[in-house]
Amino acid sequence: MVFHTADPNEREFDRSLRPTTFGEFVGQEQIRDNLRIAIGAARGRDEPLDHVLLCGPPGLGKTTLAHLIAAGMGADIVLTSGPALGAPKDLAGTLTRLQRNQVLFIDEIHRLPKVLEEYLYSAMEDHAIDVVLDPGPSGRSVRLGVQPFTLVGATTREGLLTAAFRSRFGIVERLEPYPSKDIEQILLRAAVRLSVVLEAPAAALCAERSRGTPRVALRILRRVRDLAQMQQKASIDAVVAQEGLQRLRIDALGLEELDRKLLRALVQRGDAIGLKTLAAMLDEAEDTIEEVLEPHLIRCGLLARTPRGRVATPRTYEHLQLPPPATKPGELPFA
Repeated sequence: MVFHTADPNEREFDRSLRPTTFGEFVGQEQIRDNLRIAIGAARGRDEPLDHVLLCGPPGLGKTTLAHLIAAGMGADIVLTSGPALGAPKDLAGTLTRLQRNQVLFIDEIHRLPKVLEEYLYSAMEDHAIDVVLDPGPSGRSVRLGVQPFTLVGATTREGLLTAAFRSRFGIVERLEPYPSKDIEQILLRAAVRLSVVLEAPAAALCAERSRGTPRVALRILRRVRDLAQMQQKASIDAVVAQEGLQRLRIDALGLEELDRKLLRALVQRGDAIGLKTLAAMLDEAEDTIEEVLEPHLIRCGLLARTPRGRVATPRTYEHLQLPPPATKPGELPFA
């Protein structure tokens, strides 16, 4: 089972466990405090909060923080995504319907068509947009007012945003993977909301294998809860958690079958592999490899990016319990 894309039921599950205040939000203390201060100051001046850009890998809480920002400002939140805004009319309709101080959350904002960025520039700074009525040499445009609002953008690929667009965000925060202790707290709080007993050793075991990602940890909790229920256990103990992780094929480093398949492809090739070739070998999208799989493998020291492509490291062979490759004449030993 691969946890990289959640089905609608699991997204609803995640939403049901989402914290409703900054006080309930576990981890990312610096970001949480910075946002709390900025919100308090903006409300004290009766102004919209500066536009916010939240960066980081999937599943770390960017959407949750956007909801907390709206709640902190006492405003409604309007949700959309970069791929959903395909034409200027889509964005113009969204912007002109915003009410004062509302929060507009654009997920995957790096996938917003570049032509729409100019619309956002004037809306973010001048609170107005120019809509073209008649395209062509004799085209006419009309200027529409936009209520002062706060744009919250979430991205897993900050580098794909243009410098001009990035500079228009007054607050830029980068989320990092969570330490296991924070994940344990998230799991224990979630267990209380789910009315299940999660023992501390089981919480620690699930946290260690969650890749530092709350979304992954909560889905593991969902699966081990199912196992405990079917075994008629009164609580989720370490034995149930261990069995559940084995059934999910999640190993001690938090790797799933797709991660191991990627590592085996690197080992099989025995040389550097380009991203396109690797995607074809795995039958996976390049974005999934770059945004979901590689960050954790790099943190674990199992994959290295070189100018020639992706390569396996000595730890890869050790983790897969494979002998290191034989060195060719004239090469330095693999170390």
